[in-house]
Amino acid sequence: MTTSVLVEHTAGMGLRMDGLRVNYGPKTVVRELNLDVTPGEILVLVGKSGCGKSTLLRAIAGLRQPSGGTILADDTPVRGPSADRALVFQDDALLPWRTARANVELALRLRGVPRAERGAASLRWLGEVGLVDYADYLPRDLSGGMRQRVQLARSLAGSPRALLMDEPFGALDSQTRAEMQRLLIATWQAHPTTVVFVTHDLDEALLLGDRIAVLGDGALRGVFAVPAPREPLDRADLRNTLMESL
Repeated sequence: MTTSVLVEHTAGMGLRMDGLRVNYGPKTVVRELNLDVTPGEILVLVGKSGCGKSTLLRAIAGLRQPSGGTILADDTPVRGPSADRALVFQDDALLPWRTARANVELALRLRGVPRAERGAASLRWLGEVGLVDYADYLPRDLSGGMRQRVQLARSLAGSPRALLMDEPFGALDSQTRAEMQRLLIATWQAHPTTVVFVTHDLDEALLLGDRIAVLGDGALRGVFAVPAPREPLDRADLRNTLMESL
């Protein structure tokens, strides 16, 4: 995997939620939430199923309108989806009739990259995730981990300033999941952007996050800084604190 800079990324996006309330039908799923995301950090959202993590992520992406409060992206209210805020799902969401290369090229086309440049650029992005030799494979011919690599390459090729990831590795086996965690860190370090990452896995949160935000019943229960994130340190005390918050 190369680490060359393929496309110039601007600085990560700052995000702010002030008094945010989001409904799902008649039910309030996120209530009175105040949370800042620092440009360029990895903020991990954890909490039990149904606590509002995915709903919050979709609201930040502009796919679900708040019923109260505001979401600001670099001080601009979020009114709907934007190429600056890319959403990555647990399901890879690749177009099944397009090859890996063509899926990445789609993001480049939507970004306005000239047709003559898309082929080479898509191959370089696939090289970033170690899949250049699989460029002409259809998604059905790739493993789950490979499809997630293509999704990551496609998302980053769109040059987003915020990457919103909804349990993207949750369906992978433990070995593939560990590989994808390392790959995410490597690509984030090579192409800095703001990442908001949803997971149920506290160990994954402690590995990836600069900070961890704990949600419970739609409310923010606490935000915890991770000492020396991504370093092999003993974080048993912090893990216990997070468990108590959950």
